[in-house]
Amino acid sequence: MTNQGTRQRFSPYITFSREEWRHLRDSTPLPLTEAELEQLRGINERVSMDEVADIYLPLSRLLNLYVAATQNLYQATNTFLGHLEAKVPYIIGIAGSVAVGKSTTARIIQALLARWPNHPKVDLVTTDGFLYPNRVLEERGLMKRKGFPESYDVRRLIQFVADVKSGKPEVLAPVYSHLTYDIVPGEFIRIRQPDIMILEGLNVLQTNPDGGRKRAPQVFVSDFFDFSIYVDAKEEHIKRWYVERFQTLRETAFRDEKSYFRRYADLTAEEAERTALSIWEEINAVNLRENIAPTRNRAHLILEKAEDHTVRQVLLRKL
Repeated sequence: MTNQGTRQRFSPYITFSREEWRHLRDSTPLPLTEAELEQLRGINERVSMDEVADIYLPLSRLLNLYVAATQNLYQATNTFLGHLEAKVPYIIGIAGSVAVGKSTTARIIQALLARWPNHPKVDLVTTDGFLYPNRVLEERGLMKRKGFPESYDVRRLIQFVADVKSGKPEVLAPVYSHLTYDIVPGEFIRIRQPDIMILEGLNVLQTNPDGGRKRAPQVFVSDFFDFSIYVDAKEEHIKRWYVERFQTLRETAFRDEKSYFRRYADLTAEEAERTALSIWEEINAVNLRENIAPTRNRAHLILEKAEDHTVRQVLLRKL
């Protein structure tokens, strides 16, 4: 047996090449148009219709089967108990580094899953809304740790996910503005018993939410997930994507007078690259290495991306 075969045998994952995964689409139709995909792409994301067909359609088919099986299980339980319980959403967690493309992945999955007739209501929430407000982060000296586990109101996040999972008629999620780089006071996303809720964020698979300084809680956000996805790539590629995104933002969103990063809009291309690399090395790379990447193998499915952003390999956890 080859070393690769041995690794496959003892790995908790089944590994699929892009070609092998593509065939699992079966006859699932492609419901998105190029115009719709354009609206779902993130900054500097080059997701093509072929990528949707080869990677995300098979994934939506798999998730549809999982959701249907869970719905049948709830129906069986209700039949056994002789009464109807509150509707319980299927919760999907999506994790990964800054600039790896997890937000685009989440939006595409949301759009595809909403096309399936047995779960048309699919909500998407990001954990950005559960960051502490800037004033709190400043008081605690955590502004340069924003995005690290300790910068989140973990108790509030866990309570939110628990309320959604328990079937509460309406649950509120705080709203975060990437323009002002802060929580928007008084604004909320209203979650009203969706069929599926996707929760996307850097640390949704984290089991050490306070950075290791205190005793870890007994309940984690991921305890409420029915399925979880980790979007992965080599750090050198993610770093380059981060710098490219920073350059694009310098020429667009940073020019808005309301932007928290307005000061970066007047940098030259060379100055912007040095600034982006400095932020990456001092903050995002540290968070990736210490907190995000270690959660990779907790995911049910891993999407491994190549240098050109395309997914080259899919790892599915064995049952």
